[in-house]
Amino acid sequence: MFTRALALFAAAVLSLSAVAAPEEAFEGTDYTRVSVPQPVATGKKIEVLEFFWYRCPHCNALEPGLNAWLKKLPKDAQIRRVPAAFRPDWVPGAKLYYTLEQMGLLDRLHHKVFDAYHVENLNLNDPAVLGDWVARQGVDRKKFESIYNSFSIQSKVMQGTRLASAYGITGVPTFIVDGKFMTAESMTGSEPRLFEVLDQLIAKARGERRGKKTGK
Repeated sequence: MFTRALALFAAAVLSLSAVAAPEEAFEGTDYTRVSVPQPVATGKKIEVLEFFWYRCPHCNALEPGLNAWLKKLPKDAQIRRVPAAFRPDWVPGAKLYYTLEQMGLLDRLHHKVFDAYHVENLNLNDPAVLGDWVARQGVDRKKFESIYNSFSIQSKVMQGTRLASAYGITGVPTFIVDGKFMTAESMTGSEPRLFEVLDQLIAKARGERRGKKTGK
């Protein structure tokens, strides 16, 4: 009787494990392989590239879940964000991101930019509104505007645009893992599934990197 009870318990545990295990990510459904893989900018770390737009409601809605997921990102992986600039009215947001990055302010102000657009309904595309908002955040307005309007920031926007084109990005938010795999919530069907797929793609990229090292 004890043996039978133990067997039933083991079966129940296995059943629960099967239920809890994420469904395998399927190529062509949950993700696609990039037709022309691109070099990554993260060196030995697996690159998780996010193409986004500050004014995109889907990007804004994804931020809390994305930030929670990033706290559990493996040590051999690294996030890299690229603000998309598909149209002229997307350029100010891209310039804003790169300016904050150059000033070392992303950790403090990245989420506040989303709030400014989506909660406070501020038009940060307007230079005057943007300048006032920056000043309220305790940032040197003149220094910010000097960097924001610099050639180096414009160059970064152009580089980001070329990268989005190289990957064939048509919408945001879209993720590229290690220059090889593309996925998005529009493909996975839900936010939780997106993060499951990203986890699996990171593992897949890790395996392919190790395969190259061993010559397989």
